[in-house]
Amino acid sequence: MPILQVIEDVFRNPSIAFNPQRHSLKAWAMYCLRDRGFKLINAQVADFAIDSRGEEKLEFKVTETLPDAIDDRYGWLVVDTATSQVQVIPPTRLSES
Repeated sequence: MPILQVIEDVFRNPSIAFNPQRHSLKAWAMYCLRDRGFKLINAQVADFAIDSRGEEKLEFKVTETLPDAIDDRYGWLVVDTATSQVQVIPPTRLSES
């Protein structure tokens, strides 16, 4: 199963529901991914990176509203806090594969 589909599945059925009083979007997203076995590492510019064995790391930014001009070098997790839906936008290099 491609990694993007696995990431989408993580947020279709998150380990815990997002609760803004208890945690930030970034912390919640990182928890959900780690709980499903992803190895996350710090990223210099993005919120975090997913470390894949032998492959280039995938850097992601987490936001509630997608900026008008997005940097497509990064993947984006866009969280609609009203509906708890997450849109996963892959980095350009992943979507072209």
